[in-house]
Amino acid sequence: MTGEAVDTRAWWARGLLFENCSCQSVCPGHVHFDQLCTFERCVGYWGIQFAEGDFAGVPLGGLGAVVAYDSPQHMIEGDWTELIIIDQRASPAQREAVEAILSGRAGGPWAILARFVARRLDTRYLPIRIEDTGKVKRIRIDGILDSTIEAIRGKDRDQPVTFENMFNQVHSSSQVIAKGTTRYDDGEIVVRTEKTHGLYSNFDWRVSAT
Repeated sequence: MTGEAVDTRAWWARGLLFENCSCQSVCPGHVHFDQLCTFERCVGYWGIQFAEGDFAGVPLGGLGAVVAYDSPQHMIEGDWTELIIIDQRASPAQREAVEAILSGRAGGPWAILARFVARRLDTRYLPIRIEDTGKVKRIRIDGILDSTIEAIRGKDRDQPVTFENMFNQVHSSSQVIAKGTTRYDDGEIVVRTEKTHGLYSNFDWRVSAT
């Protein structure tokens, strides 16, 4: 973690979490950070749509966010670069809350990932558009991000292909396997993918006050 002060307020949040990275499906680092990713760097993002939530009295429902990252092939080594982008519509209190959660300062699952971040870029506040049509998720930030995540086909075309009982810090234990195509460039982190590793799940994060 990069030395941020810890926020001890209680909070909870539920919603949609989806991702795409440069690895071939399935990203080895998603299974465990000690696995070697497909290429020399693993670059990608998490998209977050808060359906509901509360951070010490601040409502979170309806907000979107992105966490973009650039990590070594062996993710467990750390030395990640990370950038948080928060929906411009968020109020000052909501911005503070979402940043505290996604930077790991507020504890919970993102605090585990924050241990691997060596360089955190300044948080940005931009219009984020997220479209969820079931098996397809799309996220856009004008001039920075355009990405589509689509569930892969299974034997039963009406049912998604899933991981069940899968351990992951930020995703739920039931995750839909997908493929993603992304164009992302914030001036520091650049992601260019075409039908590579993707997945999505419904998250449920919560932390009690300490």
